[in-house]
Amino acid sequence: MKVQVVYFARYRELLGVDGEPLEGAFATLDDVRQALVAKGGQYEVLAEQNVMCARNQDLSKLAEPVEEGDEVAFFPPVTGG
Repeated sequence: MKVQVVYFARYRELLGVDGEPLEGAFATLDDVRQALVAKGGQYEVLAEQNVMCARNQDLSKLAEPVEEGDEVAFFPPVTGG
């Protein structure tokens, strides 16, 4: 399966890319995240406990299923005042 991964805010800055295609056997958004974390180095930032994610521009939980061609976005927790 191939998905398009997009990074926002601090994740984009740390990884130095806006996004990238990723291929693998993914059932959920967490599977995508774990595949990225397994790359090591800066990707380990995605192992943060409160990472937020979206599937096809809809805010989602890590248990959300993914399908071929989905856009998967990761971004750090948002705080407000």
